[in-house]
Order: sequence, then structure tokens, then C-alpha cells
Amino acid sequence: MARYRWTILALGTGAQTAYSAVFLGIPVLAPALQNEYDLDLTQVGLAIAAANAGSVFTLLAWGLLADRVGERMVLAAGLAGCSAGLLVAAFAPSFGVLVLALTLGIRQTALPIGGLLAALLLPPIEAAGGLRAGLIALAAGCLVAAVAGASGLREAPHDEGELTDIGHPVRDPRMWQLSIGSALVLAAQISILSFLILFLHGERGLSTAEAAGVFALIQALGAAARIVTGRWSDRLKTRIAPLRRLALGLSVSLATAAALLSAPLAILIPVFVVAGALSLSWNGLSFTAAAELAGRKRAGAALGFQQTALAITSAVAPPAFAAVVEAGSWSLAYGLAAAMPVAGIAVMRQLSL
Repeated sequence: MARYRWTILALGTGAQTAYSAVFLGIPVLAPALQNEYDLDLTQVGLAIAAANAGSVFTLLAWGLLADRVGERMVLAAGLAGCSAGLLVAAFAPSFGVLVLALTLGIRQTALPIGGLLAALLLPPIEAAGGLRAGLIALAAGCLVAAVAGASGLREAPHDEGELTDIGHPVRDPRMWQLSIGSALVLAAQISILSFLILFLHGERGLSTAEAAGVFALIQALGAAARIVTGRWSDRLKTRIAPLRRLALGLSVSLATAAALLSAPLAILIPVFVVAGALSLSWNGLSFTAAAELAGRKRAGAALGFQQTALAITSAVAPPAFAAVVEAGSWSLAYGLAAAMPVAGIAVMRQLSL
């Protein structure tokens, strides 16, 4: 069992990394998408949102299915389906087909390490083989993770002592507060992860590779921050208090970035890096709180419900952000995004997990 727990950690991280490379890799490929399909910013936002739109209707079902039949089949089927959708997207003859194909992807929990790999590997792959090569690379990563998960995982033993009312998380008002609050914090994260490369490339003159390098640094720091915040919350024996503090830090740093968008890059980029790292630091606390609220046997339903709320935000936020930029300005869009974590803190104010 001691050796197998490392197997679970490796396979789970690999699966999450494979999808987070998709979720965070589409923004890395955004300049190529613009050139390939002649898109405006709102259309780019729709493409970024497409990978999350389909999951709005499937995440709760996948969570319930995981409680019923186990994680191995759900993980393998989800990532295999995501791989198939990406292959269709790679050969899409039009923008409409591309969006439809990306909507087929099954959303897994994103990890910054996937974004780091996407930021480092996708620009040279796209430069060598175009947008199609980048999408095929993402599809291959999901397929490898699906096969590894199906072959390497085994189901946990059935625990008769746990309650079996898997619909209970949906009826728990604390789960609604946690999910809605987390979704509001996520809106700020999405504004950074989805559009920072486009902003630095299109508005501040960085090459795609240079902008992706900033993105990669954010992912590396975000991955470290998740480990540190997890240890911090364990020592505090609470999830929500540190989550609220991180959300406040995100709000302040992103508001500062919004005010400095025209500042020299030597000033702006460090502020964005801090905001980006903070935007990635809190997710694990939110997921853990959801699982602890529900108990192990209902954790799939709880996480499915919570992830559905986050998927709705992930599907709505990119086109909404792009629309604000086109109707107003980048500063206005990032300023509004900075206000979202404060709203999330207000929603979660009564939680004491």
C-alpha cells in the first residue's frame, strides 16, 4: 500500500496535468488561433470557453458516476473523450467546428504543472507544425494519461460505514456557498490565465514565446504556492480562512496590475506574476473543503457539483471578459475581474471549515 499511494499520486497528477495542459494550452495557442481563423477577441474568448462549456452539463454526472463505479473508469473515459475532441479540433475546417470539438472535452481539475508544460512546449511545437500540431500534442497527452490511469489505478474498497445519500451535497447550503464563492474567485483567475498571453503579445509587443515564458513562470510559482497553501491550511486545520486571505491578495494584486497596464514591462510583469501565482494558489483548498463537507463516499458528487459551478464560470468568463475589453478597455476588464474575489469572500463569509 505504501508503494501504491505513490502510484496514485503519480497517475492522478499525470491525468490532471494532461487536461490542465489543454485548459491552459488553448490560451497559449490563442495568437495562432487568431491567425488561423481570423478571429476577434470575443471569438478567441469563445474558443477558450468551449473546453469548459460541455462540462457544465457533465461534471455532476461524472462525479455521481465516480461514486457508483469508481474513479478509474471515469478518469480513463473522460481523458479519452477529451483526446478525441482535440483530434477533431486539430482538423477542424472552420471556427464553428473547432468550438464544437473543444466543447467535447471533459474538464478535469487543472494543475499549474500542465500550464507550465504547455507554455514551454506548445510555442515551439506550433512554430514547427502550426496550430494543428499543437492540438495533436495536447490530444496525445490526454490519451497517454487515459491509458495510464486505466491500467495503473485500482478501486478503493467499499466502506459500508459511509452514508450513501450522494444527492446530499447538492442540498447542502454550505456547498452552494463554497461553490458560488469559489466560482467568483475563479473569474479573476480566468482573466489572467486566458488573456495574459494575448495582452502581452498584442498590446505590449512581446513575442508569443516571450509571453508564454511569463505564463510558464506563473505556473511554476502557482504549483509551488498550492503545496505551500495546502501545508498552511493543514497547520491551521481550516480551509476557508486561508482561502479568503488568498482571494483578498489576488484581488489587490490584480487591481494593481489593472492600474499599471501601461507601465514599463519591468514593473507590470512582476505584478502580473504575483497576481497569477495567487490566482492558482487557492483551488486545492476549495476542492478539499468540498470533499470534507461531503465525506469520502459522496466526494465525487460534491466535487462534481462544485466543478460544475466552476465550469459555468470558466465558460462564461472568457467571452464576457473579451466583450468588456472590446467595449471598454483592458484596464476596465481587469479591474472588474479584480472585484470578483471580494464578492467571493462575501459569499463564503459564514463558512467555518
